[in-house]
Amino acid sequence: MKLPPSSRNWLSIIGSIIAGINLALILVLFLISTIFNEADSTNLGLFIYIILPGFMILGLLLIPIGMIRERGRQSTMADRKSAPLPRIDLNDPRHKNAFIIFTISTIIILFLSTLGSFEAYHMTESVEFCGTLCHEVMEPEHTAYQKSPHANVTCVECHVGSGASWYVKSKISGLHQVIAVITNDFSRPIKTPLHDLRPARETCEKCHWPQKFYARSLRTIKYFLTDSANSEWDIMLQMKTGPEYSELGLKEGIHWHINPTIDVSYKSEADQRETITYIKYINRTTGEEHVYRNPNLSVTDSSLAVSEIRSMDCIDCHNRPSHAYSSPSSYFDNAMLIGDISNKLPYIKQVTMGILAEKFPNMDTALIKISEGITNHYKTEMSEFYETNKELINNSISSIQKGFSQNTFPSMGVRNDVYPDHIGHQESEGCFRCHNNQFVTETGRVISKDCNLCHSIIGQGKPGMMKLSTIRESLEFEHPVDIGTDWKDMNCSDCHKSLY
Repeated sequence: MKLPPSSRNWLSIIGSIIAGINLALILVLFLISTIFNEADSTNLGLFIYIILPGFMILGLLLIPIGMIRERGRQSTMADRKSAPLPRIDLNDPRHKNAFIIFTISTIIILFLSTLGSFEAYHMTESVEFCGTLCHEVMEPEHTAYQKSPHANVTCVECHVGSGASWYVKSKISGLHQVIAVITNDFSRPIKTPLHDLRPARETCEKCHWPQKFYARSLRTIKYFLTDSANSEWDIMLQMKTGPEYSELGLKEGIHWHINPTIDVSYKSEADQRETITYIKYINRTTGEEHVYRNPNLSVTDSSLAVSEIRSMDCIDCHNRPSHAYSSPSSYFDNAMLIGDISNKLPYIKQVTMGILAEKFPNMDTALIKISEGITNHYKTEMSEFYETNKELINNSISSIQKGFSQNTFPSMGVRNDVYPDHIGHQESEGCFRCHNNQFVTETGRVISKDCNLCHSIIGQGKPGMMKLSTIRESLEFEHPVDIGTDWKDMNCSDCHKSLY
């Protein structure tokens, strides 16, 4: 079987070599990934299904290009006029050989391309591809995701959803992001909020639809104080997610905000969704409307006119559903609760919070500072205690380092205060962005700051000494440290917002 004379040119030969080498590499790497069970390796898959096939296709394209150029060089102008298009004659052995080679090659290439495209699609939709390929950029998000309630939900189910249009949009956006990573042209931390995310009603509400009844629940939170005994303080809350009676649907409770018959829209300063400047309420059933303004904010009508108006949905409260970063106080309390940090170490929380108040240039420095700071405190302040409790101290240090490494990422500038969680109101403004007794209508309607709208305190205090109420009653909040009535005049986040 002979190839046509036009195939004997350097461009076609180089293309054949490039295509052949890349095909061989694809087959070898595919066998390696199969034999050594590395089929899920993101980096290996990137080469097998995207990079090497790209070079192989480039080589294949060079073959006909070279043949066309060679044929043009060999033909005279008269020949091109008499035979402007190639002729295929299967009775001619040369044409038949070329046709057979072309047909077999095309079938093989189409099969490999289909298989490769299928595998490339699934690889680019995987959590590993999203979370580990661009390691520095995505390390904080991927780490937080793995310990989130959505850890078994793939990234694309929330960030892309179903349908071809959003798949194409995500890949175009992803290309821009890849270029930014390659050129090191991205902000640290990544700026939020992301204004081009798919609406929550098309993603979140596929599972968490508004009409689903979410019953009220009891939640107990344990805090540890910064005294010598690391005293425990518990608070029991009845969370009013939905109404007391399920038949009332979304007429009461926290999820009233996403009642399909109600539209709550707002504008925020610089469209950052942190400082709310304007709120509008519309009852779609009755047509009732109310516009709320905060007279304490100096916002002009012209600035409001150019601001984005956003209809409230799940993401306005659940803004970190899979990528939440806990504060040092929070992950410390959780670790002490499960015993990873010993409450037998005097002032361990106070010492730890003092160390973590510092900003660290990188992760290695932070872990060293945590270890040295705690160790030196007990060595110098309680030398005898240190000698007899080294194991407890070292285990506690390891737990604190683990909590830090899962929630703070110095290289990306990521901390809990950089990406505040709007659920609640302790460490960020959260609910108090709107529920602050400041937003009023022209007729005097006020958006209340009453905490009992969302939850009731049914128990609080130290273990064994707790004050308790019935499920239908609520206790007045009692701060674990006596600060008088300041807690009534201030937002919790004014003190608890951050250590940084």
